[in-house]
Amino acid sequence: MSASHFGSCQLVTIQAGAVQFDNIQAIIFDKDGTLADSQDFLRSLGQRRARLVDARIPGVQEPLLLAFGWESDRLNPAGLLAVGTRTENEIAAAAYIAETGRDWMESLETARSAFAEADQVFKRKADHTPLFEGVLPFLQTLAGKGVKMAIASSDTTPNILDFIDRYDLNSLIQAAIGSTFGFSKPDPRLMLKLCEKMNVSPAATLVIGDSTADFEMARSAGAAGCLGVSWGRNDVTYLKKADSFVQTFADMGIVNA
Repeated sequence: MSASHFGSCQLVTIQAGAVQFDNIQAIIFDKDGTLADSQDFLRSLGQRRARLVDARIPGVQEPLLLAFGWESDRLNPAGLLAVGTRTENEIAAAAYIAETGRDWMESLETARSAFAEADQVFKRKADHTPLFEGVLPFLQTLAGKGVKMAIASSDTTPNILDFIDRYDLNSLIQAAIGSTFGFSKPDPRLMLKLCEKMNVSPAATLVIGDSTADFEMARSAGAAGCLGVSWGRNDVTYLKKADSFVQTFADMGIVNA
């Protein structure tokens, strides 16, 4: 997905509510919760991981679910499972295991083993995390106006690339980076690397996501702005650090600058 495969970059204005983002050349999207409807998948994955850990270390299932961001019958979109990397989730699980008196390396290995077993249940993540309704037309509109696009995610890079392949986004998404590069959101290097790949300035790049990590990354990297998307959720406190937020991509206006 090199920048040479795509046409010249154009300038657009993005209107989101009362906020207007001018002279935008590129947009960096979060994946899970922004492009991909991953809530049900993550809930099922969190439950499976917690049960498998509890089968090895009885008594840790409930506190582990809380650590993952479990809230009654829903998952906190700003919680550990939703925005944390796999490594961060493994370390959190291992910490609860270590509280039972086991040494750290044993605790970490137990967590990793349970996570690997959970992976066997779901196989290909992309099959369980479809595009939100309206995402594809929005990306196609942006591409038609010459806007470059990339994905920055806490997921692994192989999972992101598989997601792109699964939903035929290769002609739309120019670059993608996940946590396997050795750093993850909100590290600004993630955005800077993507801007370098797209040959655009961070100051002409808008970040669209659904967590504080997205917005902190954008500001630290000197982005043109950061926009949140809630997909109809009532509680949007987790979007308070965004410059603005919309319910869906259909609520945004795109015009040539």
